[in-house]
Amino acid sequence: MNNLIRLIDGAPQIVENDPWQRIDPVPETLPEGQLILPLSAWIARQDEAVLSGEHLSADGLCLAPDDEVEGLQPYLNVLPLIAIDFPSFRDGRGYSQAYLLRTRLGWRGELRAVGDVLRDQLSHMRQCGFDAFAVREDKSVADALKGLAGVSVVYGRSAIEPRPLFRRRT
Repeated sequence: MNNLIRLIDGAPQIVENDPWQRIDPVPETLPEGQLILPLSAWIARQDEAVLSGEHLSADGLCLAPDDEVEGLQPYLNVLPLIAIDFPSFRDGRGYSQAYLLRTRLGWRGELRAVGDVLRDQLSHMRQCGFDAFAVREDKSVADALKGLAGVSVVYGRSAIEPRPLFRRRT
């Protein structure tokens, strides 16, 4: 995936060679390599050992805005990556999905924002728990890095800081 920013030890870095390929729509014959598939295609492609939690999946999963994250609970320990699609920058359901994955379901793997991802959203996405951002292809990834430095103090709770500001003061 081009235009990818990943948080590595908390610091944002541009990823030059990302091995993951997002596949949507899903063709008859899938390409080789590490694939990010929509939920229904991911489930259909997995063997019983993966679905029962015995083996790790070779494929990542991409959630659409109307996919329920609670249904992923049985698969969380076998997923290498979860991407959340933002079909439009005006659609905020992905923020809730990310927050639920991180806080309620305890997901600790890579959580990637894909789709219509823009610089102005990155700081808020980070607060919701995203740690990778596939910035829209027609935008500058170097410019988008500046979006992660956008908010220096968050007053409320977030996925990365569950205590509100008044609880953090000494």
